[in-house]
Amino acid sequence: MHVAGTGGGAGPDLAELLKEVARGDQDAFAAVYDQVAGPVLGLVRSVLRDPAQSEEVTQEVLVEVWRTAAHFQPDKGSAMSWVMTFAHRRAVDRVRSAQAATDREQRAALLDQTPAFDEVTEAVEARLEREQVRRCMRTLTELQRQSVTLAYYRGLTYREVAELLAQPLGTVKTRLRDGLIRLRDCLGVTA
Repeated sequence: MHVAGTGGGAGPDLAELLKEVARGDQDAFAAVYDQVAGPVLGLVRSVLRDPAQSEEVTQEVLVEVWRTAAHFQPDKGSAMSWVMTFAHRRAVDRVRSAQAATDREQRAALLDQTPAFDEVTEAVEARLEREQVRRCMRTLTELQRQSVTLAYYRGLTYREVAELLAQPLGTVKTRLRDGLIRLRDCLGVTA
């Protein structure tokens, strides 16, 4: 392995090491690992806070460095900046992934807490002719039908409906209002 120094005996130059890694040199990768593992772990831990996840993401970053070393372009920036950019992106991706999972779990929990559709529709449809209500519900758009069902049949607040459908609150309010007007007109109810 041919490795150039940075001068002053500071050790091999990271950019040169990455060139060797791109050629498949495992010894060069070990030297890259020694130079960047600590700073990468520090950056990842500052984003994630969780030690176990930080170690996992650090390993993912180092594997990525091994796989993509040939893509490093010294004229675009320093080797350390290139590696740290991987680290930051991977850490942020992990945070976003965890947040998306939490959001899905909260929506699922909210659905589990709402009463079953059939329990509530029995009382409503007993007062109104069952077929007419169903026919009128079919005239609504999908978002109107979902909003009306969740708000009036399941008893959710407008905000809960908006969160569950991942729609802005204003959009849900408008769809509910428009849906209720359509239902009133279809059912022939006078205001």
